Amino acid sequence: MRVLLSTYGSRGDVEPMMALAVALRALGAEVRVCAPSDEEFARRLAGVGVPLVPAAQPVRATVTAATATPPPVAGLPQRAAALIAAQFDAVAAAAEGCDAVVATGLLPAAAGTRCVAEKLGIPYVFVALFPSYLPSPHHPPLAWPGRPLPPDVTDNRVLWDLNAQNMNDLFGPGLDAHRTSIGLPAVENFRDYVFTGRPWLAVDPALGPWREPSDLDVVQTGAWVLPDERPLPAELEAFLEAGTPPVYVGFGSMPMSASQDVAKVAIESIRAQGRRALVGRGWADLALIDDHDDCFAVGEVNHQALFGRLAAVVHHGGAGTTTTAARAGAPQVVVPQMADQPYWAGRVADLGIGAAHDGPTPTFESLSAALSTALAPETRARAAALADTMHSDGAMVAAKLLLDRVSGERPPGSA
Repeated sequence: MRVLLSTYGSRGDVEPMMALAVALRALGAEVRVCAPSDEEFARRLAGVGVPLVPAAQPVRATVTAATATPPPVAGLPQRAAALIAAQFDAVAAAAEGCDAVVATGLLPAAAGTRCVAEKLGIPYVFVALFPSYLPSPHHPPLAWPGRPLPPDVTDNRVLWDLNAQNMNDLFGPGLDAHRTSIGLPAVENFRDYVFTGRPWLAVDPALGPWREPSDLDVVQTGAWVLPDERPLPAELEAFLEAGTPPVYVGFGSMPMSASQDVAKVAIESIRAQGRRALVGRGWADLALIDDHDDCFAVGEVNHQALFGRLAAVVHHGGAGTTTTAARAGAPQVVVPQMADQPYWAGRVADLGIGAAHDGPTPTFESLSAALSTALAPETRARAAALADTMHSDGAMVAAKLLLDRVSGERPPGSA
């Protein structure tokens, strides 16, 4: 059996597909991943022996450029149309002979992927990496650039209807133009086409539960986590052993262009709590502010091995980082920047396993207050209790579901 996994987004979109790929391969499937052509993704996939099919342009350069000089909102439909076509071309070249495709990441890319599945007549699954991506009467949708949610509307169903219309306006013309070019009919509802009536949700139910009743038949598999056996660098081990557990601050794939002094603010706030600081450089290229021995900077490291040895984790609130910290029982401070990150900040606060920073730009005062909450003994106790309830088999659950579905849809007597 052959499966193609397709995504276009940051590491938080690619890493779960790696976990699913490894689980599928363990069950005997042949798997490849279509993802952005960034060197770090190619290196990570090569490290687990999964072939990478490069899709469109590297995402890090795109995100960094867009953050430094935001592209005009008026051009979003054109950019979406280009992404649909680019992902279609990459997936189509890799999906010949495949028995199924699974998609996540940016919705125009997922739309291009579903078009390939439709042309080939094979099963397609969309997976969401956070609950509020999917329509529900229990939560509002994300706002699209240039189309804020009406502040006077509180009915979530009305907001989701508006969300569907916004997607049709922004992404529908590009999708239909591409479908016409490949001999497929137009679609009536862009969102429904991408999500289908039975999307999967790759989130641990203890951390991000899907609430019923809902309008979709959502399959919550649990989080797709790739076990990481890499040792920590010797210099980092020496720093960890040299004193009390530090507070980690890192913002992953977020350039943090609006917070030029975020490293200074973070380190001073951590020191004010009487703690040592561990700075993750990330896409923001955070750096130390002096040569004092109570701070240390790291690049790419194994968060699964690291987070359980920390006093707290300050981060942007990506699904992967939030899940890794929660599984490690580490208290969190989430400084949300965009997309799903406000959702995860809210969950961390609601569960009492950390603090949600108010807004994307921390100050000494605001981050100090959030750290005070995260470093309280009762917060650590709740974080440890939640960690005991979380599971690590979401990717294998999803892999078995996918293979069962493919087997059930094969004609009798087929290979």
